[in-house]
Amino acid sequence: MQIQWFPGHMHKARLEIQTALPKVDVVIEVLDARIPYSSENPMLAELRGDKPCLKVLAKSDLADEEMTTQWQEYLGAVAGVRARAVTTEDIPTIRKLKYAAARMVPHKEGKTIKTMIVGIPNVGKSTIINVLAGRKIAKTGNTPAITKQQQSVNIGDGITLLDTPGVLWPNVHNVNSSYRLALLGSIKDTAMDYGDVAFFGARYLIENYPERIATRFELESVPSSELPLLEAIGRKRGCLGRNNQVDIDRASKIFVTEIRSGGLGRLTFETPQIMERETARTADLIAEKVEKDKEKEAKRKKRFRDKQRAQKKSREMRG
Repeated sequence: MQIQWFPGHMHKARLEIQTALPKVDVVIEVLDARIPYSSENPMLAELRGDKPCLKVLAKSDLADEEMTTQWQEYLGAVAGVRARAVTTEDIPTIRKLKYAAARMVPHKEGKTIKTMIVGIPNVGKSTIINVLAGRKIAKTGNTPAITKQQQSVNIGDGITLLDTPGVLWPNVHNVNSSYRLALLGSIKDTAMDYGDVAFFGARYLIENYPERIATRFELESVPSSELPLLEAIGRKRGCLGRNNQVDIDRASKIFVTEIRSGGLGRLTFETPQIMERETARTADLIAEKVEKDKEKEAKRKKRFRDKQRAQKKSREMRG
């Protein structure tokens, strides 16, 4: 599944971020703790360069606790990067984020520290901003792309925070990241197919969290493949149509909703090892695409030159 969703306001946001970054001291990037790799915007990483970055693993109460610890250690091992896990309920921990950001630029002590908070849609960024500001200044909700423009906020202790709209990148090259983003609601439901997304989620959970499936849907045993699992879930939840057949679309929506809401417990859908494998594979795919595009362009130019020569020869013969 390919995500091709880059509305005009997101293009505008990219340009605004690119313009503002040189004036920023620290970038605070909010990630989904369940998919730290897939929710990390490669476009933002490119724009940020070596700017100090505090990576905030939001929604950690929905993520596998052991895996969140692994991700914090992995991300924090990169020069200029620190990682912190937060939940929307743990207000004191969120408030401490501004001090963690300030410690990343010790040379700015006693001076105003300018931070920028970035993140993909529906990752919990607005909730974090409201806590840091101590008042409701950013809209929150479960629908992606609520924030539409930048705003600068004084969050106290000599720190200002520049809020930015949630920015998806033009094209998600890693197909698995596409599915994970869709599975956890980071793109609008109208841009995805519930059946495809549910099959992806089912495959991963069968391999990694089968006991959660059995417990939540009261199954005596967990099927070894996706379709039988969704059929079993559909029968348990009454998703039956004509001739007692399971409505897979309805069952898929129930399954995806249970994952998003935390009904199956704390789940993480990727590991640092998965990230390294998929990053390498994605780089190969991009390189292959670049090479194919070059070949395609070379053939196009050759056809144009051949056509020009043929037309020239035709004119000479007529003359």
